[in-house]
Amino acid sequence: MLFDTTIREIFQPGRTVLDIGAGLRVDAARGNVVDPERAWIKPLLNGVTYQVLDPVDTYHPDIVGDVRDMKIADASYDAVLCLAVLEHVSKPWVAISEMRRVLKPGGILLCYVPFLSPYHAMPGYYGDYFRFTDDGIRSLLDGWTDVEIEPVRGPVETLAHLLPGKLHALTVVGRFIDRFRKSSGKQVAGYTFSARKP
Repeated sequence: MLFDTTIREIFQPGRTVLDIGAGLRVDAARGNVVDPERAWIKPLLNGVTYQVLDPVDTYHPDIVGDVRDMKIADASYDAVLCLAVLEHVSKPWVAISEMRRVLKPGGILLCYVPFLSPYHAMPGYYGDYFRFTDDGIRSLLDGWTDVEIEPVRGPVETLAHLLPGKLHALTVVGRFIDRFRKSSGKQVAGYTFSARKP
């Protein structure tokens, strides 16, 4: 999987990493939710300088700021993570430009963005502005190198994921069906993507 492979590449000893919105979800002190499936990542933080940027200080980020106008020097980080954030940014193309600016040459960007996904704003904290296709991601990454895009969930699993309440549990069945059916692969829940600053 692109996420796992890229995380292992990013978290090498001595690296500087910026996590926008604490989407990595491995440290309760730096985010509002911890994802137990990502517990394997937490030991990797020991050898790196890991910082979180968030627009509010509610969850005690290292840097309070706006991803569209980060008060961070150029070429400061070896990697930037932006997981499930860009849909909440009113101008994601500006955010991508800022992330590129703060990356060192050769630095890695790792993102997750939704495509077929429920509306999920948090009033008073962030809105929900955009959904992203494969084509849209490629447009945002014009001028980057080593672009890799991986769909998250197939069409049937995505449909099950959109169902309300207990029906949501059918995602396991959907995942099984998607393994055996032929499809364009474009009707997905979202995309993980990585790219490198030239």
